[in-house]
Amino acid sequence: MSKSGTFFLFLLVAGFVLVTQSAFIVKQGTQAMVLQFGRPAQRYEEPGLKFKTPFIQNVRVFQKRVLNVAPPAEEVILADQKRLVIDAFGRYRITDMLAFNNAVGTEDAARDRINNLINSVTREVLGTATLTDVLSDKRAQLMHSIKERVNLAAKNLGVEIVDVRIGRADLPEQTSQSIFDRMKTARQQEAAQFRAEGKQFANETRAQADKERTVLLAEAGRQSQVQRGLGDEEAIKIYADAFKQDPEFYAFYRSMEAYRESLSGGDTTLILSPDSDFFKYFKESAGAK
Repeated sequence: MSKSGTFFLFLLVAGFVLVTQSAFIVKQGTQAMVLQFGRPAQRYEEPGLKFKTPFIQNVRVFQKRVLNVAPPAEEVILADQKRLVIDAFGRYRITDMLAFNNAVGTEDAARDRINNLINSVTREVLGTATLTDVLSDKRAQLMHSIKERVNLAAKNLGVEIVDVRIGRADLPEQTSQSIFDRMKTARQQEAAQFRAEGKQFANETRAQADKERTVLLAEAGRQSQVQRGLGDEEAIKIYADAFKQDPEFYAFYRSMEAYRESLSGGDTTLILSPDSDFFKYFKESAGAK
């Protein structure tokens, strides 16, 4: 290769390196800051093709979109001495690249700082609230207070806290187990009470039914005795009327009934005087023959 060709190739490579070192692209949703010897020289917040001095300047790129943080769950003591395991999350955006770069430098470091701030402020705010406040409509007010305080504390980090929320608020495991045991005992006591009340009601119902049965049987017996007495009275009256109409026939009929009742058994033995009135009609029958 000739010297002119080599020189042209050298110029081409040098130009390519120079362009790649001096030009950079700020993508949509990002912002960039040019540093010269570690000091900020230029900031770009709009997307597009940008330039810098090659070799002596470098570029730091930061996100413009909202970023999420999720602090680890932490146990909090409320104002009424109740304990809750709070699992919060937040969202933030970088508003000041220079302050952000000087304070934390990277998103990972910013995430750790903001997580600590959220947990710390959450403990402070919820420490003045009760369990009822956390579970009621006052929760939104508590979240707003936490967000404002975190924003104030994170102001020197070059970020804006967009939102802070409590994703979950649970009782500690030992507290949950204790509450479950108490609820179980209470339900067992309630079930035992219901069973006792049911047994008492059943006994009362059974006793009432037995009482009503006894009363009904007694009343039925009384009515049957009355009806039987009325029947006997009517029978006696009929017998009396019949006796008045034909005393001799009535005496004969009663004697026949007496014979039937006393002589119906095959092994019946009667020891009577031969001239007893019991054999009156036997005598008459024999005399008639």
